[in-house]
Amino acid sequence: MAAWWMSGGEIGMLVLETVLRIRREFASGKAIKAIARDLRLSRKVVRKAIREPDAEFIYRRAVQPLPRLGPFQARLDELLEEDEARPRREKLRFGS
Repeated sequence: MAAWWMSGGEIGMLVLETVLRIRREFASGKAIKAIARDLRLSRKVVRKAIREPDAEFIYRRAVQPLPRLGPFQARLDELLEEDEARPRREKLRFGS
C-alpha cells in the first residue's frame, strides 16, 4: 500500500500540488516563514520549492546508509516477518 506522500504527481518528498500552493502563496506576498508554518514544512524546503524553475526535486542518494542499524538489519527483518505470521492478538504493537 502506498503512503500518502507517494501519490501520483509526486516530486521528491513534495506533491506537485504542494509546490504549486507554496509558489502561489509566495507570489501573493506571504512570507516564507508563514508558508512553512502553515504547511508544516521547513523554511529550507519552502525556499527550494520557490527557487526551482521546473518544480523538480531530485533526491540523488540511491541507497540510504544505515550505519548504526546496519549490523542488525537482517535480524530486524526476520523479527518483522515472524510478527506478520502471528495472529492479531499476539502481534507486537507500536505506540499506544
